[in-house]
Amino acid sequence: MTARPMRGTRGPEPDPYEAKPESESFEALFARLEEISGRLEEGGLSLEQSVDLYEEGMRLAQRCQDLLTNVEQRIETLRQRVLEPGDEPR
Repeated sequence: MTARPMRGTRGPEPDPYEAKPESESFEALFARLEEISGRLEEGGLSLEQSVDLYEEGMRLAQRCQDLLTNVEQRIETLRQRVLEPGDEPR
């Protein structure tokens, strides 16, 4: 849930450090997730800021999980291609 700006005021400024999940590497997404976690642990944020960061963190965590799942599937496909019929996994 995003805060709605009051009439006659501008909305919140975009965060230049916010990751673009569709185009970022796993490492960049994870680094941003760690940054968000650190900011939340430090405290001193308003409730709205905390909720916004939490929401962003949850989106990033899901994207990281999706990327890991995809990589696991790719590795399993490669493993299956390498194994000859009758070979046992090591």
